[in-house]
Amino acid sequence: MSSKDDYVYTIPDIPWRNHFSNLLFSGDLISTGLELFLVGGLTTIAWFKYYMVNVAGSMPLLELATFMWIFSAQRRIYNSYLESVYFAFPAYRTQPVKEHALKSKKDLVGREPEQLETIIKHDRMTLVSQFFLDVSIYFLIPGYYPAAKETYGPMYYRILMLILNHYVMSFGMYWTHRALHVNPYGWRYIHSFHHWAKHPLSRTTYQDHWFDNFGNAIVGHLFAQILVPLDNQFFWLSRSLRICESLEKHSGVSCGFNIVHSAQRYFPFAQMPHHHDWHHEGHKGCNYTFTSIGGLWDCVFGTRKTGRHPALAETSSDRKMANTEQKTSKNSVLNHPWLCLSPVLMVGALAAVKLKYQLA
Repeated sequence: MSSKDDYVYTIPDIPWRNHFSNLLFSGDLISTGLELFLVGGLTTIAWFKYYMVNVAGSMPLLELATFMWIFSAQRRIYNSYLESVYFAFPAYRTQPVKEHALKSKKDLVGREPEQLETIIKHDRMTLVSQFFLDVSIYFLIPGYYPAAKETYGPMYYRILMLILNHYVMSFGMYWTHRALHVNPYGWRYIHSFHHWAKHPLSRTTYQDHWFDNFGNAIVGHLFAQILVPLDNQFFWLSRSLRICESLEKHSGVSCGFNIVHSAQRYFPFAQMPHHHDWHHEGHKGCNYTFTSIGGLWDCVFGTRKTGRHPALAETSSDRKMANTEQKTSKNSVLNHPWLCLSPVLMVGALAAVKLKYQLA
């Protein structure tokens, strides 16, 4: 996103066929080269040291490398799909075109050139830190990346575990996200980077401060998999769904083309991409709609806000709560700059206790 064509006053009329172009990581050759080097190196080690580097109870290291290749490709392909929808179907956009009438020298989502340069640096750090986190977890926590089995339990139980895993994941991410908004240090030096995108597109999904992404990986995926472990097949499925959900949430369109959000819209207090889009538009004042999956925690803790949306994207929860949305007082203990981290610490403590007995 650095060409002169990105700096426009209105959204250009780009045919959908021309939007399958975001194949470089962050549009950056160095970032893409780093990714190829790291994952390619892991693949080589796994291939030539096949049995010697595998961890008992975990998927083979070569499968972990395959895992990284496949989901790297999924992020690119699904991002291109969502951006093509954005440009091809303006009626489904969460914000009218006039909202994108940006000042000169800003990109389509509202960021200055200097901010883009900073984001690219953090994207590189995110890539490296996430890679080494994933590899470290593989060797330090046997079974975290579950090995395939010949037989699995009843399907209803596996589905229930998937749902519970995602709610545990979203609980930790909800409170981390909320804390980064109400804690002045967390906002200024970490989370505000992500909110430079006032009108997000799917490519901005992972464009955060590197520590923001690192923390989410721990309080989200790590804690949830320890507390509510998924089997091999559902572990793959969960990560795939999470990628789609995250990209859709930032896609700028709210409609049936959002496959994962549409599939979960009948869950209690489910949200669609227009909820999170409204969150971005509010910048630091947007102390609502923090939930990453579904919308249960926003409703429970008083931070749900419907926002505006295309009529076809409206959920049943939107209609029920349109005039009864809760507003959390600024003086609420839940908005204390440090106390709001206590739920995250609680989940982390539970995960640590379980891990201790698991490794004993």
